[in-house]
Amino acid sequence: MNQSYETYSVPPPPPAPPPPVVRENLVSPIVTYVILAITVAVYLLQVGTNALFGFDLPAALGMKINQSILAGQVWRLVTPMFLHGSIVHIGFNMYALVIIGSGLERRFGHGRFLLLYVMGSFAGNVMSFLISPNPSLGASTAIFGLLGAEMVFFYQNRELFGSGARRALQNVITVAAINFIIGLSPGIDNWGHFGGLFGGLIFTWFGGPKLGLQGSYPAFSVVDEHEMRDQLLGAGLVALLFGALAAVKIFGLGPF
Repeated sequence: MNQSYETYSVPPPPPAPPPPVVRENLVSPIVTYVILAITVAVYLLQVGTNALFGFDLPAALGMKINQSILAGQVWRLVTPMFLHGSIVHIGFNMYALVIIGSGLERRFGHGRFLLLYVMGSFAGNVMSFLISPNPSLGASTAIFGLLGAEMVFFYQNRELFGSGARRALQNVITVAAINFIIGLSPGIDNWGHFGGLFGGLIFTWFGGPKLGLQGSYPAFSVVDEHEMRDQLLGAGLVALLFGALAAVKIFGLGPF
């Protein structure tokens, strides 16, 4: 018995859609390396004046000394971020600046990153001024401001970064916790660390990058939904809050 068969042509499966392409506008970390260069230059000046004159002139003029601040030398609430007490001290802080700061500046932009660094230092030195009677110096107040900024940045943009945001948050919280534990050692100003962290948190919550997607599939661009006024608001809130706390102590108006 003969049988006949018909041959059918099966169309190939449709091609898989291309993966989405997300373009993020990143800047070079110029400010990070400028801060690094200035801080190293100031440290060399510290070493040089100590060798020539027998005392550290930049530290004498700029470190956080409570009695000098009470006498009106309020610049000491910012200038300690450029001063360091040893090669290990500056090495650790500048390593942290490059590792943490370069990534943040790429997304924050130059001006906003500079504001963050200064506000973190200011908040940390004010907190130290309020609570710790000991002189202090170092960029760790600003570094903890960067840690606080990272926490807020990845939290606020967790939908965009997905599981990467969760891992980044876990990492930065772990790093902060370890450094706070290390800060319990004698001679380390943990109050300055706390203040810097809060300064970075506040600034970034209001003025940090809030990222969204713009465009249509498959090409998207990342845009910052926060404007310059948001950055100024974040910096203004930190300056107002910690400036008011410093004024309370300077003018003897409160319990500090």
